[in-house]
Amino acid sequence: MTAALQHHSPVIFLEHKLLSETWIEFLGSGGRRTVHYDIPVEGARGPIPGRWEPLPFGEAVLRREGTDLTIVSLGVGVHRALEAAGILETDGISASVLDLRTVAPLDTAAVCEEVARTGRLLVVDEDYQSFGLSGEVSARALVAGLSFKFARVCTQETIPYARHLEDQTLPNTEHICAAARQLAG
Repeated sequence: MTAALQHHSPVIFLEHKLLSETWIEFLGSGGRRTVHYDIPVEGARGPIPGRWEPLPFGEAVLRREGTDLTIVSLGVGVHRALEAAGILETDGISASVLDLRTVAPLDTAAVCEEVARTGRLLVVDEDYQSFGLSGEVSARALVAGLSFKFARVCTQETIPYARHLEDQTLPNTEHICAAARQLAG
């Protein structure tokens, strides 16, 4: 957000509702009991920087190194991918997790570097599978001339209203693990 505020041109900044404290407050009492969260109730822990430096636009960051496949995502999908990578490690599958951080500009070089190294790409995106980010990420790797296996975990085309059914249509750790196992197999 700091980079968006300092940028000289218009910038659209989107924050996932599950990563926002105001959303948790909006849910009120009982919200955590009715909605499944991948983020711990107590929040993330770690040092707070003395000065907030803006993150550069268009620079992805490797959150976890792996050798068998590359999981690419952004926002809350990164948290789910990291959790899935930990579970996959117990199965003997080593997954790297690449956090895109921005989609325009998209860090095509970082995606291609990781995919070239592992030979497998799994894109996790809460957009619909049709015409979404997952197709763009894979297309850019293909245009770069890479040969790789590909899978994606996206939101199903129809989202039901019931919360327990909604959880099953959105990308979650279980879906990521299943897709990764199939891709690595």
